[in-house]
Amino acid sequence: MISFIKIAWQTFKVFILFTGCTILFYYGIMWVSEEYQNYHRYDGPEGAALKVSNAANEDNSSLLDRLMLFYLNGE
Repeated sequence: MISFIKIAWQTFKVFILFTGCTILFYYGIMWVSEEYQNYHRYDGPEGAALKVSNAANEDNSSLLDRLMLFYLNGE
C-alpha cells in the first residue's frame, strides 16, 4: 500500500510539472505572437532611403526582355 502511494505521489508531481511547463510554453508563445502581431513589416521606409532599381518602372521592356532578366538573375 505504501508503494502505491509513493508511485501515485511521483505521478502527481510529474503531472503538475508537465502541466506547469505546458502553461508556461503556451503563454510564452502567446506573448511572442502578440509582440510580432503589432510589427508592421510593410511600412514605407523612413529617413534617407535610396531607390535600388528602376527595372519595374520601364514601360518599354518587352516580355522577352523581362523573361531573360528573370533567367539571368537566377530567380
